[in-house]
Amino acid sequence: MTTTLDVNGITLGIESFGADDAPLVLLAGGTTMLSWPDALCERLAAGGRRAVRYDLRDSGKSTTTDPQAPAYTLRDLAADAAALAGALGGGPAHLAGTGVGGMVAQVAVLDHPGAFSALTLAGTRAVAPGPPDDDLPGHDQATMGRLFARPMPDWADREAVAEFAAEGAKGLGDDPVAAYERAARVWDRTPGTEPEVQMANQLGMVFSRLDCTPRWREWLPAIEVPTLVVHGRRNRFFPVGNGEAIAREIPGARLLILEEAATAIPEVAVGEVAEAMLTLG
Repeated sequence: MTTTLDVNGITLGIESFGADDAPLVLLAGGTTMLSWPDALCERLAAGGRRAVRYDLRDSGKSTTTDPQAPAYTLRDLAADAAALAGALGGGPAHLAGTGVGGMVAQVAVLDHPGAFSALTLAGTRAVAPGPPDDDLPGHDQATMGRLFARPMPDWADREAVAEFAAEGAKGLGDDPVAAYERAARVWDRTPGTEPEVQMANQLGMVFSRLDCTPRWREWLPAIEVPTLVVHGRRNRFFPVGNGEAIAREIPGARLLILEEAATAIPEVAVGEVAEAMLTLG
């Protein structure tokens, strides 16, 4: 069921799978909720959880203001996650974040520890957008060069946007068919065809403009909830060393490396990831 919920002074688009009274797994989009595969949400629900995926601000059905100049911070997004978990009820939630949503999730658990009972971090890193720490691998520069050399599509043209996403997925090592379908769905859910709004939804570029201070990596050892770190071996955007570093620095964290995956969780890995998340809590 897709709807919206007003929390923390804004509106968030959410979609719920499973019984309303089941233990909550809250899935932060990266940036839209469709970053989390339908099949994974369905597996979590079949495992006795209420899986709720949601759009970050300036994406999907959530509050959209000015993606070119967001008037909120990473810590505001973290507060959104805590407020949403509280509004959905049922006690502390298992919080999961993918990509930039994984950054939100790390800060949310650090800033609001009482709101969460477990943490899953998929394809993310422990520092904000921009140059990584010296000991962390940065984006694969050859891949980034090819991706950003492409001309932008006509953001008002659904087919052109979906084809652009499929081509980008090939460059990143992801499934172009799945990327095409997801981009078309994202386009359909985007409020308007203004280029900056469509770009924010498709590429998450708004995140690069956020104030992400202060740093949080040094505080990862303070995380006390059970943690699962999922990372694709072939991830060229956030290379696997980023996930390995997070798993080392959060006490007791389990590292699940998906050997055939890149940035997205592929269909073939959904069962493995869901099982690991269900085991976590």
